[in-house]
Amino acid sequence: MLDGSYTLAGALTGFVVGLTGVGGGALMMPILLLLGVNPITAVATDLWFAALTKLVAAGIHSRAEQVDWTVVRRLWLGSLPLALLIVLLVSAGASVQKVDWLGQAIGGVVLLTAAGMLLAPWLRALATRSRIGNPRQFMRWQPAMTVVAGAVLGLCVALTSVGAGALGSVILLYLYPLRMTPHRLVATDIMHAIPLALVAGLGYLFAGRVDGNMLLSLLAGSIPAVIAGSLLSRRLNGRWLQVALALVLLAAGLKTLG
Repeated sequence: MLDGSYTLAGALTGFVVGLTGVGGGALMMPILLLLGVNPITAVATDLWFAALTKLVAAGIHSRAEQVDWTVVRRLWLGSLPLALLIVLLVSAGASVQKVDWLGQAIGGVVLLTAAGMLLAPWLRALATRSRIGNPRQFMRWQPAMTVVAGAVLGLCVALTSVGAGALGSVILLYLYPLRMTPHRLVATDIMHAIPLALVAGLGYLFAGRVDGNMLLSLLAGSIPAVIAGSLLSRRLNGRWLQVALALVLLAAGLKTLG
């Protein structure tokens, strides 16, 4: 039987995911914890919620040809092996607990990300000057730094379910200041997050940590909402979409730190 509180939470988060690419973990985890869900169950269920919700959003964004596949593959090269390692540990019976200091660190980074996106016109101009001023050095390190960034995201997502959207978006924005328009940022970030969440969620599924009833309730709200948010994102002005993303990250960061 569907639970109305979870369905409402899924609808809110799904709409934000479709609109901004963020929310599968950064918003849903604080909501689930406030609803009294066990942290490990929340992480396990949220990983599957995020993957399935973003799969719907990705279908809409990919049809708009906004996904930067080169960047996605570089991120996967770093994120999927780390997530797979956590899967193997959890499947082997390792006890994976929510790490408080890591959650605090993520909250701080999310807040910095929000501030950066609110100041995006100035920061993007600064990053662009750096990119244009020394293009050879920038481009030489860009692929390797993207793989390393992917590894960090893989570790964070596998342990806490937070990071694929919130941390991933700011990493992409500043590693690719010329390529990542707001709409491309959303589409690329969503596409990277789907297999990452699925791989990370496998270990928790095998360990029996996923709450199936809660997941169905969340998806009942999120699926129609993510479609609406994804379609609406195409019609919004790029700067307004960026501001919306920053506000989402600000709320998520405050919740994580709280």
